[in-house]
Amino acid sequence: MKLLVVSDNHGDRDILVKLQQEYVDKMDLMIHCGDSELAVDDEIFDNMPSVLGNNDWGQPFPEKRLLEVASERVLVTHGHLYNVNFNLDELVMLARRRNASIIAYGHTHQLAVTMQNGKLYINPGSISLPRGEYSYLGGTYAIITTSKTQVDVQYYNRAMEPVEDLHFTFERNMK
Repeated sequence: MKLLVVSDNHGDRDILVKLQQEYVDKMDLMIHCGDSELAVDDEIFDNMPSVLGNNDWGQPFPEKRLLEVASERVLVTHGHLYNVNFNLDELVMLARRRNASIIAYGHTHQLAVTMQNGKLYINPGSISLPRGEYSYLGGTYAIITTSKTQVDVQYYNRAMEPVEDLHFTFERNMK
């Protein structure tokens, strides 16, 4: 399965259009982790389901989504309702309750990826307002490729170029 994850464009609709034009036929799923600052009925979300971010005032986006594609259960949330600025504990509990295999979140504007107990937790960073160590990239998104034995994560910059030192491969726990 191939999954594109983007978050926190904060009104920059053009970058979402660019991503969709490039990837719409190359991905099994494209998701947005909130803070789009766009209307919930914007056609951009026809091919990119989104969730409510703390800056999506007055828009009836869902707080979280559980999407099933191939053999993956993808849980999408913005993260502000789960205290992701401090730790992932609340997301871990939610993922366990929802039996999610991939948990995508935003909010911090800093990219992050980890595999815990066979579940991938991923923050694509902000595509438009990045913070932290990789802010010099000008924004990031991630593409996840899964198989029965591995999960591969590649981060990209706004120019849609892979960032060489932001490529991660995780082995799946085989039972």
